[in-house]
Amino acid sequence: MRKRGVTGIAILLVVLAVCLYISLAGVSFGVREIKPMAQQIKEKKLGLDLTGGFYAVYEASDEGVEDFAEKLQSTMSIFRTRLDAKGMTEATVTQQGSNGIRVEIPSSDDDPSTLSDYLATPAKLEWKSPDGDVIISGSEIKSAQAGYVDGQYVVAFTLTSEGSEKFADATARYLGQSISIYVDDKLISSPTVNSVIATGEGQITGSFTQESAQELASQIESGALPLTLSETEVHSISATLGSDALDKGVLAGIIGVCLVMLFMILVYRLQGLMADIALLFYIVLTFFCILTMPGVQLTLAGVAGVILSIGMAVDANVIIFERIKEEMRNGRSYSSALNSGYKKAFTAILDSNVTTLIAAFVLMLLGTGTIKGFAYTLAIGIGVSMFTSLIVTRFLLKRLSMLDIKNLNLIVKL
Repeated sequence: MRKRGVTGIAILLVVLAVCLYISLAGVSFGVREIKPMAQQIKEKKLGLDLTGGFYAVYEASDEGVEDFAEKLQSTMSIFRTRLDAKGMTEATVTQQGSNGIRVEIPSSDDDPSTLSDYLATPAKLEWKSPDGDVIISGSEIKSAQAGYVDGQYVVAFTLTSEGSEKFADATARYLGQSISIYVDDKLISSPTVNSVIATGEGQITGSFTQESAQELASQIESGALPLTLSETEVHSISATLGSDALDKGVLAGIIGVCLVMLFMILVYRLQGLMADIALLFYIVLTFFCILTMPGVQLTLAGVAGVILSIGMAVDANVIIFERIKEEMRNGRSYSSALNSGYKKAFTAILDSNVTTLIAAFVLMLLGTGTIKGFAYTLAIGIGVSMFTSLIVTRFLLKRLSMLDIKNLNLIVKL
């Protein structure tokens, strides 16, 4: 039994050591290289306030336009949706003056001019029948995006309610014929109608690559802007916090985590040491998720979300350990108190984390920019903290109980 306990803890420590080494130093497998996690985050995942980027200003023409203010807000909303679809949740879209829109975008692999064209190139989108009659226009396109269905790339589109009715009639009338799609009177696609599309949701199939499907989806969406825009400014901008502030923030985070780990050992002894090992797993897994999940960027608000979830991870362990102490004071053995303590603590941990996740999901759905970035990192942190406290910490404590330590005060202070 003791051998199983030692072996289990040793294996987990080896796994942790490998994960920490890869995270801190990176590793190379011939042509394949994994860069250090900190370097990858700096290159790909830092938000505008930490890494800089560029901004563009667009001016909308209000000549002869009814409900201009409402359409300007609608245009800003479309910009926001397009940026989110590109994974740029930390980009900001604000109104400038009475008819301007300012977009600030963190540094990315995309060329600023490419993103600018994607956002606001004036376009007239028309879907025409074989006779050349216009069936629907860009204002009746709700969204379009590339997808992968049944082994091939497709372009999925959604229409407004008005556009759905028109398109249902057209697809019934022109079944087996082609409907042509034009942007600024230039033919970009001519798909054949294979079935009646009555729901307002359809797919364009063909010999698409991922790039060509994404390009067609972007071209279709480019006609959905309710206003004609002209680009007046494009400039690079520097980080508002700078690398020095980032380095100091990282140092402060390391000091804080070390103090928390020391506190856990002093108060909860060997149990606290096991919790500290689980906390290291938590940190590695959290930043791995931030790095690999699309749409997540690390800003100052995102760092706050990570720190908050670290606190909740430690809090979960404190609840568990206090429950275990109560059970041991009632005469149970450590092994029995461990099972009972986890069972009784589970509801409290689940309730506190679920309520926080609900708030995070609401912020994801309704928030924009840095608010959404905070929600993403908070939700990731909460999910990982539940895994580490309920799975990793429990695994370690089970192995600790197998060591059959006679002096229980080494394990927990009663």
